[in-house]
Amino acid sequence: MQGQQTDVGTAPEDLSSPARHRRTFGAIAGAVFQRRHYVAAANAFARIAEPVDFLKRYISNGGSYPANIGVKTPLGQIDLTTYTPDDIQTINEIFLRGDYDVASDGAVVVDFGSNIGISTAFFLTRRPDAFVYCHEPLPRNIERLKANLAQFAGRFDLCETAVGTQNGPVRFGWEPTGRYGGVGRDTGQWIEVPCRDSNEILADIIARHGRIDTLKIDIETMEGVVTERITPELAASIGSVVVEYPFQSNPLAATHVMEKRNFCTMFRRR
Repeated sequence: MQGQQTDVGTAPEDLSSPARHRRTFGAIAGAVFQRRHYVAAANAFARIAEPVDFLKRYISNGGSYPANIGVKTPLGQIDLTTYTPDDIQTINEIFLRGDYDVASDGAVVVDFGSNIGISTAFFLTRRPDAFVYCHEPLPRNIERLKANLAQFAGRFDLCETAVGTQNGPVRFGWEPTGRYGGVGRDTGQWIEVPCRDSNEILADIIARHGRIDTLKIDIETMEGVVTERITPELAASIGSVVVEYPFQSNPLAATHVMEKRNFCTMFRRR
């Protein structure tokens, strides 16, 4: 079905509430048998300022929003504003479940698909000298990211573009949560956004710092192709790569060891 191009900043209010991407009852029931959920629940009591409220939101896919969530980090407590239950899921996956934990926390981080800033906040709180290069094209996400990362002023650089295989405008499918849209993804709602070539971005940052310690890729529909096109020369200067994509074989085998972690794939430089 052909989608319509819409200004995401003026989306009808009723689009923000449907649970089109919420976990089903079956998925919730199945979680009882999965160890990672017990680990995350235990971590909630250690790392969330109000763990009972957080877990209620997570389990029920409910609660009123916006909601401020206090998260305890190695650098002290931070506050993150969440706008939907999907943002609660993101905090759970990153801060509690450990999807983005890497062997050594890096000072130079590249975040492809920064959403509302939760992933960037995670990397910035691993060590005080961390600096993150964020990339996010969706206007509503950008506004929320800036608010969430205001507490880290001077420690991140935001590029308001999509990441892909080319430079120039691309068609971006979006949906109300801001979490599941992507370049070319048919969500029924479209906007045109600028895009930057992923390898050019990596080359520019490596030229500036001599390395990238951690690269995270979560760009719906494009994770696989962007990872696979990283050249061996670029990969040799990247410490860890974490990708929200279930690779069956290692596209970075010349330089990195691959391991699967929950719904991510982790690559660690040999």
